[in-house]
Amino acid sequence: MAEDEISDGGLGLRAKRYAKVGRAVGGLAARLAGERYLGLSIDRSEHAADLKAALGGLKGPLMKIAQILSTIPSALPKEYAEELAELQANAPAMSWNFVKRRMNAELGLDWQDKFAEFSHEAVAAASLGQVHKARDHDGNSLACKLQYPDMKTVVDADLRQLNLVFSIYRRYDKAIDPRRVHKELSDRMHEELDYRREAAHMRLYGKILRNEKSVYVPEAVEDLCGDRLLSMSWLDGKPLLNFIENRDSVEDRNRVALNMFRAWYVPLYNYGVIHGDPHLGNYTVREDCSINLLDFGCVRFFKASFVQGVIDLYKSLRDNDPELAVHAYETWGFENLTKELIEILNLWAEFLYAPLLDDRERPIQEGIGDYGSGVALKVRTELNQIGGVAPPPEFVLMDRAAIGLGSVFTHLKAEVNWHRMFHELIDDFDAKALEKRQMSAIKALELKIA
Repeated sequence: MAEDEISDGGLGLRAKRYAKVGRAVGGLAARLAGERYLGLSIDRSEHAADLKAALGGLKGPLMKIAQILSTIPSALPKEYAEELAELQANAPAMSWNFVKRRMNAELGLDWQDKFAEFSHEAVAAASLGQVHKARDHDGNSLACKLQYPDMKTVVDADLRQLNLVFSIYRRYDKAIDPRRVHKELSDRMHEELDYRREAAHMRLYGKILRNEKSVYVPEAVEDLCGDRLLSMSWLDGKPLLNFIENRDSVEDRNRVALNMFRAWYVPLYNYGVIHGDPHLGNYTVREDCSINLLDFGCVRFFKASFVQGVIDLYKSLRDNDPELAVHAYETWGFENLTKELIEILNLWAEFLYAPLLDDRERPIQEGIGDYGSGVALKVRTELNQIGGVAPPPEFVLMDRAAIGLGSVFTHLKAEVNWHRMFHELIDDFDAKALEKRQMSAIKALELKIA
């Protein structure tokens, strides 16, 4: 996209973008259909790489959606999921002319008088917006996130293309019924466009994590926010990969892992809320190994009963209690449960819960190599044999968080007692108390929860 997209001539440029997405995604759908119905042989790995190249550099939700889908077994063919998961928002940032137009619309023509400094160049660019560093008149450093032009139209267009791929893929691979997955992704992506909602999420996380001395949450600056502008306190830190390159200490890496674990799971087990996007760009690491948690657009609330189901499934695996597993899956919203389906679901659950069941210090993945891919393939194959399953919508971001954090812990080469960390959070779990805290927070923040 270019700055002219917000001018009268922008329709032509947007049309070109949609055509590019349509050609790329339509090509994927056509090749999948040809493989299925005409017996055509295609090199999936080569075509997947072509698809990534065609979509690379586009602003919009496709990159984030693809990363989430890559963590759900069989939501897309393995070759495509792996390639699309590597998409990055690497398109050039919008120009200063765009910035001035956006800021005029959000804060008024005198917006520059409200800042002591405001950088002309973006310091970061993401899928839906870009960030500029600024300074207020009290000398405080700020991060100002500006949403790209016409993002609702872009999100809607990309979600329609995703639905096309799902519909074709579903015709010959029945392992995962993607309809509720698509609905969940649609709901969350539209929420991410609401920057005032994100500011409320930020305030919520500030409240939840206020006693976590090693986790920092930025504070929204209400007077400098708008519908498509989110201004917040600036938090200094290094990207995770930079931190790893400069720290050989196992103790330091373990401390970062502990802080990451608590940043994601203290909110879940105390308030039934999770940060749904543990992408490397959504947190930074401080010198003392504490972390800055960033980007609160993709946040998901869960019923207390669902969180109880997470704990029940853990206990069912620990105690070899099949009836409790059935209860957990039913609580989550899985339907038409059979003995065969439960056994298949347990394959994936055992993989995800394995580090939590092992009461000792260990890596998150220990001696398993490509075991996760093997489990996913086995799950897919067996689900196809029994006609597939429709995952509940809550499963999407829970799975994303578990797999995403597992990847972070693997990068860190952390060796901690995951079992004890987990039990610190669940031993005193009270579903009614969680529900009360959650409802109080939602009411105080005036959030509308689907």
